[in-house]
Amino acid sequence: MCVQKRYWFFILILVYIMVIISPSKGITKISRVKSIQKQSSVAPSKDVATPDSGFLHIDARSALLMDGLSGEVLYKYNPDLRIPPASFVKILTLYIIFDAIKNGQLKMDELVTVSEKAWRTQGSKMFIKVGERVKVEDLMKGVAIASGNDACVALAEHLAGSEDIFVSKMNEKAKLIGMKNSNFRNSHGMPDGDQYTTAMDMAILSKRYIEDHPEAIALHSTTEFEYNGIKQGNRNTLLQKNIGVDGLKTGHIAESGYHLVATAKRNGQRMIAVVMGCDKVSKRAQEAQKLLEYGFKNFTTLEAVKKDVSFGPIKVKWGKAKEIVVKPKENYWVTVPKGKESLITVTPQIPESVNAPIEKGKQLGRLSIQKEGKLIKEIDLVASSSVEKSIIPPWPILLIVIFGLLVIAFLGIWFFRKRKKLIVNFL
Repeated sequence: MCVQKRYWFFILILVYIMVIISPSKGITKISRVKSIQKQSSVAPSKDVATPDSGFLHIDARSALLMDGLSGEVLYKYNPDLRIPPASFVKILTLYIIFDAIKNGQLKMDELVTVSEKAWRTQGSKMFIKVGERVKVEDLMKGVAIASGNDACVALAEHLAGSEDIFVSKMNEKAKLIGMKNSNFRNSHGMPDGDQYTTAMDMAILSKRYIEDHPEAIALHSTTEFEYNGIKQGNRNTLLQKNIGVDGLKTGHIAESGYHLVATAKRNGQRMIAVVMGCDKVSKRAQEAQKLLEYGFKNFTTLEAVKKDVSFGPIKVKWGKAKEIVVKPKENYWVTVPKGKESLITVTPQIPESVNAPIEKGKQLGRLSIQKEGKLIKEIDLVASSSVEKSIIPPWPILLIVIFGLLVIAFLGIWFFRKRKKLIVNFL
């Protein structure tokens, strides 16, 4: 009986040591969340308009003002009214072309052979000739500056093989970026059956286009273009007013009236104004400028979250590195009425510790953005680097293991000596 009790005592000691060195029990504590409040100047909602917007009247069939960084709508009037797009189509045409250049499908100095179809296209022209070999870059300038319908067809045919295939790519892109009320039938915007868009969709398109291809602004802000001895001016007259306007596109056909997407940048802010269906050519610039001034004078755009800002450090258990920092997965811009920049709080939520292994980009926490106590956005905080699991345990665990082994050795020696004495006494 005495020998059996000692066996049970020896087994209990081993179980106790195994529990102590287990990484999921004993030493490992449940992670607590740190909440650190950080004041920032932001506030995103779908529409951020002040009461003053009720006194803003735009003389157009449809109009919309969007913050070009946050995407928030600051003013709208008939934003989802479907109207023939006219040359607004050319923004999407150039978007597809810039995508192709970025993906290596096209080169700026690549030569395009002008087809008879491109040459015969009616409306505004770049004045290219049948069989002529024209650089992609020149055709893009002809689209952005001279609004050349012939240049649109030449580019579409060169990239996709036919204009019809190119138009299918345009409609796919429109759906992909969230244009819910648009349908395109050609690459240039001349009347063509059931072709339409809205002020909301054009603002969405313009914002994404500028974000994905900021180099496009250099084309759209150019005031003159000359080709084959013919000089043409940019129809966006706001470019010449020195008010920060650097794009984007005009449009006009008889059935829809005069359009303008005007975008401007001032002091780190970007506004996008869309007016559609003005009855006079002078009105589109006048009304678009009115929207831009309203945006810049009444709203502040702030970067609530920056991707390169680190949070932490967080302790790493069982890893080759002792700690790790996390970073936001994305930038996040918000818009607030001027004077209300302090309404927003950004709260990081991160654990005290994490266990290795950790892959770079793994979510380890989140940022909660609140407006007056109401949650408006959550952004993941992800590991800024990878941490491999360490073969050697941390020194506290290592000491416990060594101590445990010494105890086991001591008990083993003691036990076998006792057992030897018992056997001798028994004999």
